[in-house]
Amino acid sequence: MSTSRGGLVALLVLGTAALPACKESGPREPRQGAVAEQLFAPPPGTTSKDAAPVFTRITVRAQGDTTELERGPEGSWRIVAPVQARAEPAAVEALLETLERSKSSTLVAEAPTDADLKKYGLDSPVFTVTAQAQVSGSPHTVTLHGGVENTFDGSVYVRREGDPKVYAAQGSVRWSLDKDTFALRSKELLGELEATALSGVEVRARTHTYVLEHEKGTSRWRLTKPISERADEARVSALLKALKEHRALSFPKDTPETRKRLGLETPLVDARFTRTSGDTVRIRMAQVMEDGAPRFHALREQGFVATLAEVPEGALDVLDVDVLELKDKHVLSFRREDVRRVVFHPGGGAPAIILVNASEGDGGTESWQVESPAKGKAQHFRVVSLLRALGAIKATSFGEAKPRSWAKYGIDDASRGAVLLGAQGQELARLWLGAEVPESSELRYARGSGPEVMEVSVEGLALPQRAEDLMDAAPATEPANARGP
Repeated sequence: MSTSRGGLVALLVLGTAALPACKESGPREPRQGAVAEQLFAPPPGTTSKDAAPVFTRITVRAQGDTTELERGPEGSWRIVAPVQARAEPAAVEALLETLERSKSSTLVAEAPTDADLKKYGLDSPVFTVTAQAQVSGSPHTVTLHGGVENTFDGSVYVRREGDPKVYAAQGSVRWSLDKDTFALRSKELLGELEATALSGVEVRARTHTYVLEHEKGTSRWRLTKPISERADEARVSALLKALKEHRALSFPKDTPETRKRLGLETPLVDARFTRTSGDTVRIRMAQVMEDGAPRFHALREQGFVATLAEVPEGALDVLDVDVLELKDKHVLSFRREDVRRVVFHPGGGAPAIILVNASEGDGGTESWQVESPAKGKAQHFRVVSLLRALGAIKATSFGEAKPRSWAKYGIDDASRGAVLLGAQGQELARLWLGAEVPESSELRYARGSGPEVMEVSVEGLALPQRAEDLMDAAPATEPANARGP
């Protein structure tokens, strides 16, 4: 029994002696007291509940950079030094959120010595953030110094200028505040080009050149070069959105020599975006070989402001699209309220079915009448449905333009289709449906408002075959035995 007791004591002594060897490396300070003080401490005599700070200027010294940010009158943030540029919204939001809401959790040292400050990385701070704000209408400034990370729990040592105490804050504080200029700078070099704010787009790319014009006061776009056609509004918007998504990878120093070396004097893409305000944004993109690998750069110029950036390879292809992609895919181009007469051609030698809007002015579909080959009131919902369906037909692809023979596509004057006419009898739009597309029973060749052969889906498109298909059914005959005496 005594031998066993002696062995246990020996094991305890050895275990105790071994404990220091398990201690984490790096600074670790015993907790002296839990605190809950905001990093951006409010002015003396006020509390955080009195008024939230409205930050106006932030200076960040981190990773060898000093970045100055300024809040504009509309609330957006810009970098004013060392460059003039838009700030990265997400990075600024995280920075402001941290300053306003994050709190130090532990008081580490109330009166640190010089040796303590060196141990905590605060003799020469890892990062420093000076925040200026309006609090309850009065200016207030706080400078926060950040030190090294506590390897025990991932917290970061912090200290406010004018307050000797050292605190511990969550590690996320360092992630939000320890930012260099690139991290705080907006990477959307090609963005801020919304379709609604543009009046025109002119593009000369590697393989395609085109001009788009925005119809003032509408959402409609037109191709004016190399063809004159209505443009696909959704495709134009998608093109601009895709351009915005190609973010800058770096910002080389912009000099005439750099532009020449990067090929921007003879760009692969040269695009001009005219804004409704009258100013123009020019974007040039080029490719060079560096160390055996291709690299891609873009130069954005707007007024007197020019920004040079490295961009992903895909940025060069965003604007390089075929005009057929940009064309409006609608087979028929018309305004429903302008249609006053409709002629349906059933095909196969059957007589045409003629509908006329008998109302004075725009009376709506309630006044549509079948005029020929029989007469009667047209079904309201049927006419509405047909006009909507005709306006919604889109080409799945475009074929030959201005073919010498439409007949080889099964299209002639006897084809199935519809003609839409205006108040003066002028033709607004015409649809011819031709033969089935080979190996695709759901697609047919068609001719519409444009000069090309198109392929369209006929699924769900039920054009009338007889006048009776559009007319109200005659009332059922009342049985004789149901009548009164």
